[in-house]
Parts: sequence; C-alpha cells; structure tokens
Amino acid sequence: MAEEQLVLLDTDIGNDIDDAVCLAYLLAQPRCELLGITTVTAEPEARAALASVLCRAAGRDVPILPGAAEPLASPPVQGPPPQAAALARWDHETSFEAGAAVEFLRQTIRARPGEVTLLAIGPLTNVALLFAVDPQIPALLRSLVLMGGAFGAVPGPEWNIHCDPYAAARVYGTAVPVHRSVGLDVTTRVRLDAGAFLERCANPLLRPVADMAASWFAQRPEVTFHDPLAAAVLFAPSLCTFAPGQVTVDVDAGPAAGTTTFRPVDGGVHEVAVDVRPEEALAHYFEIVNRGR
Repeated sequence: MAEEQLVLLDTDIGNDIDDAVCLAYLLAQPRCELLGITTVTAEPEARAALASVLCRAAGRDVPILPGAAEPLASPPVQGPPPQAAALARWDHETSFEAGAAVEFLRQTIRARPGEVTLLAIGPLTNVALLFAVDPQIPALLRSLVLMGGAFGAVPGPEWNIHCDPYAAARVYGTAVPVHRSVGLDVTTRVRLDAGAFLERCANPLLRPVADMAASWFAQRPEVTFHDPLAAAVLFAPSLCTFAPGQVTVDVDAGPAAGTTTFRPVDGGVHEVAVDVRPEEALAHYFEIVNRGR
C-alpha cells in the first residue's frame, strides 16, 4: 500500500482534537489524494467549517459535506463541537449543503470503483446510511479503515462505536474487500503531552490545530493519536500489526452499548490492529506534517 491512495475522510472533528490532527496529516501526506471530507454527529455544519479551516491553511480546495446529525436509533451522546469557538479566528468556508454527505460518498466511490479507501474516524452513522442506500457500495471500495473499537487490551466501549452502536453493527456486518479497525488497544499507546505537542505546532498547517486544541487541553493534559494512527497505517502499514478475525458489536442500551468483541479467525472478514510501534508512529506523523506537500 505504498503508492498514492484515493481517500475519503468521514469525521466528527470538533470534540477530541485528534480528528484535526488526523486531517492535518492527510492534507500534508504527499501520497494522499483526499477526494472529500464528510462530517457526522451533533452540528455537522460546524464540523464542516472546522475541516475547512485546515483545508484553507493547507491551501487545498477539498469538497466538504455535512452528514447525519443524530445516531440511527439510539439517543444522542455526542455534544456540539467546542472547537467551533476557534472559527472566528480563522478563514473558512461558511456555506455547506446540509445532509449531502451520503450522496457525495456514493457518487465518488461509484466513479472510482475498487480505488477508494473510506477512512471513518467518527461515529459510523454516515457509513451505515451509505451502505443502506446503495448496497453495492461496500464491494466497490478498495478498503474501509475505521478508528474504532476496543478489542481486549483496553476496556470499552470505544467512543465512536458507543455514539452509534446500531450503525457500527451494520457496518461490521457488511462485507468489504478490506475491513480494518485501529482501536484503543493500539491508539492509546501513541500519546504526547500538551506541551510537547504544542511545541511542534509552529508550521502553518498545525497552528489552527493548536488553537482548536485549547478547549481539549483545558480539561486533559495530552493528545492521544487515535485518528492520526488510523490514517498513518494507510501509508506506513508496518506501524501496526493486524490480526484477522470476526468483530461483533453489542447494541444493548446503556453504558456498555457499542462494546466490541474480537474473535481471531484465520481468513476472518475483519482485520484488527493488535500491536503498534509508538515512537515510529509519532516520528512518521511529524515527518509528514512538517515536510508538507
């Protein structure tokens, strides 16, 4: 997977800072052709504006489409994006076509059958709706890569899956040519404390990320590279070790909703990250972001 890749990003940018950290990586990665960005969960238009800030900072014109604002069938648990407070300080697009994400994803994937990787780093509402609207889409993907789940080493449920467990169950129950999950078992091992991270945010692409991070660091002392790791393994797959098997999702209501269970199976339909090289992952991230396109 070392060649240039066509990527669609589905994100809930605006709460945890790692979505913005991930998008900065994709915008800087010279082997990534970012075909579009779709946003999901509470106030998706505000999340689209945040994505636009980073695209403008990178000098890139990337389509950005808001998607579903609420989970498929469970009560909303994600709040509005606190990072939207930074919008007044940065240039960004202000007009977005509400609810257009799923049709955009459908048309883009159909236009490039077998070529597009869908990288989903938020609740899976948009992805589940996409698969329901056009059941042929999963087979037309090159791969589906998710930041989501906790598969044994770290207790769950992981937040993205918990936010819409019914959507997650539908997505994991759908056959895709390559279906990879990068979960808490590995992402929680890739961290930087706030000071060390902010010291590395001098370049123009990361300056708005540092500004957005203020709300995150006001309550937490570090950034965990959940989403950036999921993006990085597209281009540096040796950063993680994957195991094949079968993932199931608990959709029962309550605090355990979205708990994921992984059963190792040779030739299983899902691949789950089971190990990571943390120092190499951080070095790779900042090498790409600081080099730029």
